Amino acid sequence: MIPLRDNIPSSRVPIISYAIIALNVLVFLLEMSMGAELEEFIRVFGFVPRDFFLHLGHGNVMGSIIPVFSSMFLHGGWFHLIGNMWILYIFGDNVEDTLGRVKFLGLYLLTGAAACFAQLLSSPSSPVPMVGASGAIAGVMGAYFALFPAAKILTLVPVLFFVIIEVPAFVFLGIWFLLQFFSGTFSILGARADVGVAFWAHVGGFAAGFLLLRLLAPGRARSPFQIQT
Repeated sequence: MIPLRDNIPSSRVPIISYAIIALNVLVFLLEMSMGAELEEFIRVFGFVPRDFFLHLGHGNVMGSIIPVFSSMFLHGGWFHLIGNMWILYIFGDNVEDTLGRVKFLGLYLLTGAAACFAQLLSSPSSPVPMVGASGAIAGVMGAYFALFPAAKILTLVPVLFFVIIEVPAFVFLGIWFLLQFFSGTFSILGARADVGVAFWAHVGGFAAGFLLLRLLAPGRARSPFQIQT
């Protein structure tokens, strides 16, 4: 399912969302210019679960912490980048509108960090760098789920051929979350071939966004059956 737009207008320009998108694009262009140096760059600034503990063991705290945040701005290809930035464009403006710019940035970074730690718990010995904004964007989706569960998401759905339908946000995001959860479970059990996808980062980021929203905007979470205004 590909979201096309939602029906919740924002009251101001989502400056932080746009700035995050711009920064991700600029960093990706930097990646594309590196040539043979790119692999080492990804290894240093991507989040490598095994290296997190190695750095801590040697007292290099910054070597453990910096990749938690730098990895959020790296991507493995154009489709990876565009997919993530499109989701942020769809859901980020309303969450930023509700929280304000400073709190929204805090939610984005904290849920991105939570996503890294969720992946760390699921595969602590992995030598594979994790890159991408997916975990932080999952956090934005979790916050959106709490704020606007009854919003309507215009969605492109492949059913033999592509159809466009309106789906309640709690259905769209709930299905997405369950797919990540079960895919992550199957990856641990060795039942999936695409174990390079950080499913548990998505699950951890979404859950962190859903919970953190209640701290940053107490009283704003809604039931899926409340009417949106």
